[in-house]
Amino acid sequence: MTATKVTAELADWIVGLEASVIPAEVRKEGVRTFVNWVGCAVGGARHETVDCALAAVEPFSGPRQATVLGRGEKLDALHAALLNGITSHVLDYDDTHLKTIIHPAGPVASALMALAEIRPLSGHDLLTALIVGVEVECRIGNAVYPDHYDRGWHITGTAGVFGAAAAVGRAIGLDAQKMRWALGLAATQSAGLREMFGTMTKSFHPGRAAQNGAMAAFLAEAGFDSSEQVLEAPRGFAKVMSDKQDYGEIIDGLGIRWEAALNSYKPFACGIVIHPTIDGCQQIRAEIAARVAEIEKVHLIAHPLVLELTGKTAPKTGLEAKFSVYHAAACALLRGDGAPTAFTDEVVNSPEIVALRDRVKATADPACHEASVSIEVTFQDGSTLKKHVERTLGSRERPLSDDQLETKFMNQAKLVIGEAPSRALLDLAWTIEDIDRAAAVAAASVPAAKLRNAAV
Repeated sequence: MTATKVTAELADWIVGLEASVIPAEVRKEGVRTFVNWVGCAVGGARHETVDCALAAVEPFSGPRQATVLGRGEKLDALHAALLNGITSHVLDYDDTHLKTIIHPAGPVASALMALAEIRPLSGHDLLTALIVGVEVECRIGNAVYPDHYDRGWHITGTAGVFGAAAAVGRAIGLDAQKMRWALGLAATQSAGLREMFGTMTKSFHPGRAAQNGAMAAFLAEAGFDSSEQVLEAPRGFAKVMSDKQDYGEIIDGLGIRWEAALNSYKPFACGIVIHPTIDGCQQIRAEIAARVAEIEKVHLIAHPLVLELTGKTAPKTGLEAKFSVYHAAACALLRGDGAPTAFTDEVVNSPEIVALRDRVKATADPACHEASVSIEVTFQDGSTLKKHVERTLGSRERPLSDDQLETKFMNQAKLVIGEAPSRALLDLAWTIEDIDRAAAVAAASVPAAKLRNAAV
């Protein structure tokens, strides 16, 4: 389509959308997105990445306004958005818009939860803004993917900042002109490089997108102007950062075609292209039982993106291992594990894992779907076993059920805040639309020991 007034049309839709016209199934997926985000934010709260980030920014925080979920420390709202974006992504266990590989909730929900602690915001309004923000970032991602991603941009950071700006701008009541400014301010802060995958900086991207997107909305609210055509301008976001500009993906069918309804949730805590391999190797482990000790070699045939993104053959840390299909295969076969416990420094360097990992080989096949894999295991006696996964668990064809989401939530959160508080927090997240004060979710995520210390 012709690049005319794309930014303006999108801003008009963000501001003018009536919450009542959002379909029930889209709101339901919005709730699932929120539940998954809360679980991941609490689950990642004790990671050393978060310790480092908190130590770095806490001395510079302004008023202690908003909570770091799962921990209890309070920072000013913008720094809290940063930290919660980091916590929710650091385990690589979050949600995924499969068409673009954007992890939508991290930038958007982190910004909104911080906002909810400084301004009155109902759960209903938070959910509406969350859905709007996810829709905006995924549509903008669609417009430039895959070219933008192939250049090396981490699309969760680059598109996520738009989602955070749109969501916060919507929640604080920006008018159409100020929303255009907010989108412009978001675009000029759009960043994140795929080079950072396997390091702490990867989770910094959604955190910074949350922080920058919220800042864009607050600046626009105060009258800080910007370009009003930043998406489509000759030197705007799409043309500067991608060889592809499909503006129809941004504005066609707004309110009819819902990208927010297509969100998915990771069953395994690593790069999503590894998931078919973990799924298949877990199935093989269940079939061969003790014969896992007799494996001589493993051969994977997967989509080329698997080797491009997760081809680390000798990871040394848990974060690196999240981008090693070789480690993931070995761990799934030997331990049946694809949860965060499979991606610790200790497990990555375990002699038995390393020994099998070194016998895993992978071949790229463009004909293989991204959610598929073919696995051949050869045993020491020369016999073989083959497994083909047509669509992995967590794909659109095999989505996680509500019960599976609950199990995932509890398995993460209970290790951080305990079983009973996790159950109460989960129940609160499921009922977000009925909560008068969305900030209650942040309060419920604080470990009991932190609450006791605060009361002393």
